[in-house]
Amino acid sequence: MNKNRNIIVGVVKSIIIATMLVLTLPVTAQLNTDRVMNIGRNALYFEDYILAIQYFNQVIKVKPYMAEPYFLRGAAKLSLEDYKGAEEDCSICIDYNPFIIGAYHVRGVARQNLGNNKGAIEDYNKALEYMPEDKIFLLNKAIAQAEEKQYTQADSTYAKLIELHPNYYNAYMSRSQYRVQNSDTLGALADVERAIEIDKYTSYAYAQRAMLSFMIGKDKETSIADMDKAIKIDPAILSYYINRAVMRYHINDLRGSMADYNHVVEKEPSNTLALYNRALLRMQVGEYNDAIEDFTNLLKVRPDDIFAVYNRAMLYDRLSMYRKAVKDYTAVIEEYPNYAPVYFARSEALRKLGDIKGGKKDFDKAMQLEEEAKNKTAPTDTTLQETEKVRRESDKNINKFNRLLVSDDTTIKTGYQSNIRGRVQDNKYKLKIEPQFTLTYYEQPSQLNLPKKYYRELDELNRARVLPRQLKLTNHESSLDSLKIARHFASIADNTKLIDINPNNAVPYMSRAIDFMLIQDFNGAIEDLTRITSASSDFIFAYFLRAVVRYKRIEYMLSSSTLQTTPGSHIGDNMLSAPTLNSKAITLEYEMVLRDYDKVIAIDPTFPYSYYNRANIRCEQKDFTGAIEDYTKAIELNPDFAEAYFNRALVYTYVGENDKAIIDLSKAGELGMVPAYNVIKIISEN
Repeated sequence: MNKNRNIIVGVVKSIIIATMLVLTLPVTAQLNTDRVMNIGRNALYFEDYILAIQYFNQVIKVKPYMAEPYFLRGAAKLSLEDYKGAEEDCSICIDYNPFIIGAYHVRGVARQNLGNNKGAIEDYNKALEYMPEDKIFLLNKAIAQAEEKQYTQADSTYAKLIELHPNYYNAYMSRSQYRVQNSDTLGALADVERAIEIDKYTSYAYAQRAMLSFMIGKDKETSIADMDKAIKIDPAILSYYINRAVMRYHINDLRGSMADYNHVVEKEPSNTLALYNRALLRMQVGEYNDAIEDFTNLLKVRPDDIFAVYNRAMLYDRLSMYRKAVKDYTAVIEEYPNYAPVYFARSEALRKLGDIKGGKKDFDKAMQLEEEAKNKTAPTDTTLQETEKVRRESDKNINKFNRLLVSDDTTIKTGYQSNIRGRVQDNKYKLKIEPQFTLTYYEQPSQLNLPKKYYRELDELNRARVLPRQLKLTNHESSLDSLKIARHFASIADNTKLIDINPNNAVPYMSRAIDFMLIQDFNGAIEDLTRITSASSDFIFAYFLRAVVRYKRIEYMLSSSTLQTTPGSHIGDNMLSAPTLNSKAITLEYEMVLRDYDKVIAIDPTFPYSYYNRANIRCEQKDFTGAIEDYTKAIELNPDFAEAYFNRALVYTYVGENDKAIIDLSKAGELGMVPAYNVIKIISEN
């Protein structure tokens, strides 16, 4: 799937340029839809996909019958790899207006990435009825046919594409990959050379030619020269250095090979390919301790890499660290129980530790396996024709434990990064449920045009101006600077004076409770809020805020205690985690929080944030059925509740309902939740 996206470059921009002049309609609604659409197109063109979706959402709300905003929103979702969402939006667009050709294009690409190549081919054929010579449609159709194993049709489509567009660089590069997959290495090399004739300033063609030449056994110096050119054009692509290091190794340029691996590790210390290969080189030149360090660092990133464990075991053996060696050999045996050499190795290590019986048992097992192997034909390795010295990452043949790894990854990584711009699904997030909502004066600024959280009673409270500042509903509070902290300490003193004057007035208690919360005095806040609830049984904000503050206190108690956390099922680290409730005090605190939310719901069952917050608590208690019910209720009350969709999706993932999770994540992303697209990508790849 990734190669489809790498080949299909500039899809969204070409669509936007083609439609900018034809999609302007008269304004008939109060919202200036022309202006919003144009801003959305600008955001889309400059790769602000999340922001663009927000603008198209506005237009769709006002004019749900317009086809274009669905199409453009689908294009944005495609760029975020929300393929299901893109397909659905383009289908709606086509239902409203079947003559928007770009919608077939976007839906076709989405379907390809969803594995529906037949549906994609249908979309491209429909688009080609209107634009029979369009090179993008022909290219994507050929890729889809190849993936569908329609080789005759793919050959024909590629031939037509190149006949119509003989100078189209991507056509040759795509057909080159297709030919490699069909074992036509010479044909693939010819296509790459033609691509280089067309464009001498694109690194991937040189890198591809270097690898093809390397595979067919051409002069290694020629392959290295091509990789040098690729690196000169795009020095930030680390996989080029890794592949060049392998090539240098084959001409016994160990110094050059080591320099390439050092460069990669310096730029990306967790790069497992570079760590593995550098460790092998260090083994070869006798730098055993350094090699152990590389393998150990690799295993921190990828603890299940048995090849690294096996090599480290042999290093421990050479350094007479037999106990560590036996431990690593045992891990290899658990993974490869029929691999005779590891039994021989562990046998010797056990004997040197004085375990003669264990050593003999391993030796006998190794002899038995070797005898059995004599009657079997060894498989032939045709992964790379020219050498015995390398293996691909996907090759798990334990006999190749001492071969260098070779990478096919030549994905271009740009230097520009932003948390909300461009391909946000590639950003690394610490995946966990979105936090609870609270009432505060301060909210973190957002670069996204997200709707403010609204609640009529809160609006009325703010308009009454009984509190010193406007209260906001948010789950992303802003930290206080020293000036604000001083201000709230002064406010506490002022409110205390007012309470002394009139202890029956609830307003200064509420104001002081917020002050206490903001300066992290949770006990003081709870005491003031309790005074309010004791005097008035229906002041919803006192119960809501007390639940929030009580939960903050729980978080503090857990972080400062010796209680451990037990991770739940996760897509990433700490997606859902529940504290070990071995403390009666903590258990009671949770019960009190839930009682407050129950009371809020009893006072006003239409307040969605109480259900949302209660769902978060239920997640921590591993009551996932109850959490899903509460998130669902919050969504019913507020259909645009992005955080509720996101959290419910993570719970669905936890309980194994990934299809439901992806639907919720698509909606959350549509509503502005940036991490949703990252989670979609992770779920889809697992």
